[in-house]
Amino acid sequence: MAQIIETATAPLTPVDVDPITIDIIENALRNARYEMDEVLFRTALSPGIREQHDEFPLIGDPSGRMVVGQFGLSIPALLDGFEGTIEEGDVLLTSDPYSCDGAISHANDWLVVMPIYVAGRVVGWASMFGHMSDVGGKTPCSMPTDARTIFEEGVVIPPFKLYSKGVLNEDALRIILNQVRQPDWNRADLNGIIAACRTASRRIQELCARFGADTYTSALDALLQRNYDAMKTLLSMLFEDGETLTFADYICDDGVGYGPYKLVLSLTRTGDKVLLDFSGSDPQAQGPINYYINENLARMFFGIYLITVADPQILWNDGFYPLVDVHIPEKSFWKPEYPAALNARNHGIGRIFDLFGGLLGQKTPDLLNAAGFSSSPHFMYSGNRSDTGEWFQLYSIGFGGIPGRPIGDGPDGHSLWPSFTNIPCEFLESYYPMRIERWETVADTGGAGLHRGGNGVDVAYRFLEPGTIAIHDDRWLTYPWGVNAGEPGARGRKWIERADGRVETLPSKIHDVPVRPGDLLHFVTWGGGGWGDPLERDPALVGLEVRRGLVTAEGAATYGVVCDQDGTVDTGATAELRERLRATRPEPSVFNMGPPMEEILARCEEETGLPAPKPPVRV
Repeated sequence: MAQIIETATAPLTPVDVDPITIDIIENALRNARYEMDEVLFRTALSPGIREQHDEFPLIGDPSGRMVVGQFGLSIPALLDGFEGTIEEGDVLLTSDPYSCDGAISHANDWLVVMPIYVAGRVVGWASMFGHMSDVGGKTPCSMPTDARTIFEEGVVIPPFKLYSKGVLNEDALRIILNQVRQPDWNRADLNGIIAACRTASRRIQELCARFGADTYTSALDALLQRNYDAMKTLLSMLFEDGETLTFADYICDDGVGYGPYKLVLSLTRTGDKVLLDFSGSDPQAQGPINYYINENLARMFFGIYLITVADPQILWNDGFYPLVDVHIPEKSFWKPEYPAALNARNHGIGRIFDLFGGLLGQKTPDLLNAAGFSSSPHFMYSGNRSDTGEWFQLYSIGFGGIPGRPIGDGPDGHSLWPSFTNIPCEFLESYYPMRIERWETVADTGGAGLHRGGNGVDVAYRFLEPGTIAIHDDRWLTYPWGVNAGEPGARGRKWIERADGRVETLPSKIHDVPVRPGDLLHFVTWGGGGWGDPLERDPALVGLEVRRGLVTAEGAATYGVVCDQDGTVDTGATAELRERLRATRPEPSVFNMGPPMEEILARCEEETGLPAPKPPVRV
């Protein structure tokens, strides 16, 4: 366990803080968190961080509990596993998920943790991690889809002091950067993360200078207590004492031929507390899709769904954690045994949002979202330029269909993570030997419903230089489910049109695929599920979407709408079709998961061009 060195001997004194001061400190913390982002974006070199914002900041209280942040971390877990002292000016660095109890989830994430000192005592912590585009290993971008151990995934950094009392450990950094393919990118991104944490530290010190450290830390306690109180009320309102809710979904495959992996989440309320239980989920995967989830992250995801719905203006934080117990079985998908591979854990991160949505929505179906673009699929392209021999390497994140929702349609071609942005085509074509020949939504891929699921996108990459590509995606086998009579969204697909005319279907997880000049990759992502009865959707709106290319004239029939290719609706024929469909269809259910799994597997190769995965086996 880390030993925190403080020169001040007097403890911080709890004081009463008035609501105005709490509000000022709350908004100052929110602004400091966004300033952390901007500092990194303006100094990073890799497009994954600089353009797409694949990073997550955190500001914690003196014990390490998150008070503001985009993604919960577990600073206490890291400190518990760190042997040594921590002093003013120290900066910790790690990329080892197993050494910090899953505070980060794969070796590409470099996590920086920094104590914030005021007058000789720790008043908080600043932390941030970012996805490094490459950390070494056997394949460019360090995400081999066939990895079976973390040793194949690049350099794994144990927790250590990158800075000790403000002095950089240059030898250690030199050894780390010697393992990666683009050390200038890693150095710049890492320096930006450290600068962001130092920015947060300065802002907290300024707050303490303005209000006093006692008032500042007492305000943090008040913010944490507010979330505790809100969650306590919500739990008693939403869940019956002793009642258990359960929901299940799937990851399609693990990259080495096994799948689908069933993921189960249950919730039971007992008194003031709830238990989140991941029992019943499949065992850890042989391939790299395992998601080593920290219990506090599970609590955070749960809190996002409840607290932000009740009051979106609340600065959600770790305060409610004592009300949520979490059970995750060992050697399961959610807690694999070391040294299991972890690099493709992004599918599990995304799917947990679908699990929570399906679980919590059972109590209030009218507020239930459908399943959506619950992943952050990766596309990677690398090689050497033929004229200069210069190495190029792209890591990027794809977008898809957001689910249909109670308040309206799901957006087309958006990210799972609200803060992620797209890499502009102009950037890609300026810095990489490629042309973007198509970047458009794919009609009919969003599930039909009263509120349509968002469409997936087709991004067509034309390669201008020889190289290799890699893909990390999912939902090629199972369907993004619809709710309240809504239809499932379409599955994702990937294929290459070779320059010589051949067409190759690609699996959703593959690396080291050779490409030549003139080859064209179609990276088609999946759509979101529909919400509500599609036969209740306004026919004029369906016709408008046919004109806009979001729905085809053939697809309009799913809504019971008869129209031509220009979207002109035949009102009489539409009324007749809807009456006939209502009379012949089965009674709609709350969840429409698509065909039974047995049928999906039996028809897999016929429908997808890919062999069905083998049932998971215990490692």
